[in-house]
Amino acid sequence: MATALEDNNAARGPSYEKDTNGTSTLDHANVGRTKQRTPYDYGGNPLAHIATNNSDMRLAAFGGDLQPGLYKPPNRKFANPAPLGLSAFALTTFVLSLINVNTRGIGHPNIVVALAYGYGGLVQLLAGMWEMAVGNTFGATALSSYGGFWISFAIILTPGGFAIESGLAAISEATFFNSFGLYLMGWFIFTFLLLMCTLRSTVAFFFLFFTLDMAFLLLGIGYLQHDGVAPQSGCIVAGGAFGLLAAFAAWYNALAGIADSTNSFFVIPVAHFPWSDKGRERREQVDNSVARDGAHEA
Repeated sequence: MATALEDNNAARGPSYEKDTNGTSTLDHANVGRTKQRTPYDYGGNPLAHIATNNSDMRLAAFGGDLQPGLYKPPNRKFANPAPLGLSAFALTTFVLSLINVNTRGIGHPNIVVALAYGYGGLVQLLAGMWEMAVGNTFGATALSSYGGFWISFAIILTPGGFAIESGLAAISEATFFNSFGLYLMGWFIFTFLLLMCTLRSTVAFFFLFFTLDMAFLLLGIGYLQHDGVAPQSGCIVAGGAFGLLAAFAAWYNALAGIADSTNSFFVIPVAHFPWSDKGRERREQVDNSVARDGAHEA
């Protein structure tokens, strides 16, 4: 069979090269003439001109870019949409978390419905779509998903509109608490997956997803561990506290993406992990020869 394949490749002529993964550098699709493919010609393998294993194509992870996946996006004239999405997430989470920690005795998150539709939902979803346009897979997935989360959250709690909360509560309060708890646990699992993708990023970025994941976990447990009348208050308050930390972490990462030499007198530190590409790069730039010589003399 290998011989038949080699004969077939030989029959194709010298334009067939092994290192092009079967993609010829010549385009034979045009009837009556043959043309040389250019790097941007997508007639063959659409990734043939991209060396994805080339270290020069990789960027250091930076919290403001919302991009733990380090591949450089194509040239573009778009602004960075990540700070907008992070800010939309932060404010909506901040208000809901204040209610969860029982600030001023507010017992129901009705006010969050407006934010969840308009800012945390619509604006964050738009920011996620722009992340898709600029080539940021992680940012598009995260921002679009949490935009969808806030829209779905608002749909559940819209008074009288979709009647989801009232419909489940009409069966029993326990039915709504159990349903909402499972809903939150699903978001805990999704956030944990994203958290794993921040381990080669920055401390600020990891902290954002860690606190958010803990908030979903504790809120989910709080609703599942109800007494039939109300959720477990201790877990709800603890989840609100982690939500507040996540909100401030999101604002911090957003500021790190906004502040630069054109509008700020200082750069926002995001603390790269030592094992990240940026952390290794900085370690290699440090001259430890004097310390090593002193250790040898001792």
